[in-house]
Formats: sequence, C-alpha cells, structure tokens
Amino acid sequence: MKLTIYQIEQSYNQLAEELIDNGGELTPELSEALAITEEQLQNKSVAYSFVIKQIDSEVDIIDVEIKRLQAMKKTRENASERLKANIKHAMELFNIDEIKTPLVKINFRKSEAVEVDDVNQLPAPYKVVKVTEQADKMAIKEAIKNGAEIPGCRIVANRNLQIK
Repeated sequence: MKLTIYQIEQSYNQLAEELIDNGGELTPELSEALAITEEQLQNKSVAYSFVIKQIDSEVDIIDVEIKRLQAMKKTRENASERLKANIKHAMELFNIDEIKTPLVKINFRKSEAVEVDDVNQLPAPYKVVKVTEQADKMAIKEAIKNGAEIPGCRIVANRNLQIK
C-alpha cells in the first residue's frame, strides 16, 4: 500500500504518542516502525521532488511561451496602430470626417482631455497627493543585526525548501 506524506506523518505522530505512553522507552518494535516511517518519508519525498522538478521545468517553458506570445501581441498592436495612424493622416489630409461602406464605417469621434504642463503650479484644490510608505526592510535588517531595537520589527529565520 502506497502512503501519502500526510499518512506517513500521521503514522509517525501515532508512533511518537506510543513512545510517550511507554514512558519514553524505545522498544525494538517502535524503533523498527520509526525507521520504516522515516524511510517511507524519504522515498516519498524523492518521488515528490521529481514531480516538482518536472512542474518547474514546465513553468519555465510556459514563461518562455508567454514572452513569445507577448512579443507577437506587441508586434500586432504596433502594426494596427501604424495602420490607424496612416488612415487618420490620409483622412485629415483630404479633410474627410467619415468613410462609410457596407462592410465598415470609419469616422472621427470627438473627445476631451486635460493636459497639465506643471503640476507644481496648480492651486491646492486641483492637486491629489499620492504617498505610499513602505518599510525599508534591508535597512531594518541591518539595524537589528547591529543591535538596534525597532518596534514591531524582528528578523525571522525561515526554512525554504530547495530542490536541485
């Protein structure tokens, strides 16, 4: 019977409870069961690692494909914008506001936009101040390592799984 990592963990916890119930005495049976559980975990972890490596390589391939598709999209957007600019220029040159055929209608739509030359010259009611404060984590880390105490900050040691 193949066990999942969760099942192996549950089995290990059950064996740990038995060990505690035995007053900490490690019987030969418990010792063997613990060794088997550890071996199962190692074997299952190796199998998981191969799957993880496969998925990671597929993610890399997908990233490359996304970049390729984004480049294709950008090329087509640029071509579309150039063609629109050509039509706009030609219609303005010939002073034509609308081209209407059974298949397509091309015309100018009026819109308005505000252009601001210098935001600093605007009166206060017409300004919006956007401030985003962020913690300088590198400076905080350096300060804490040098003995400073910064309220609400601490260095936390993490254990990051690495599969090579």
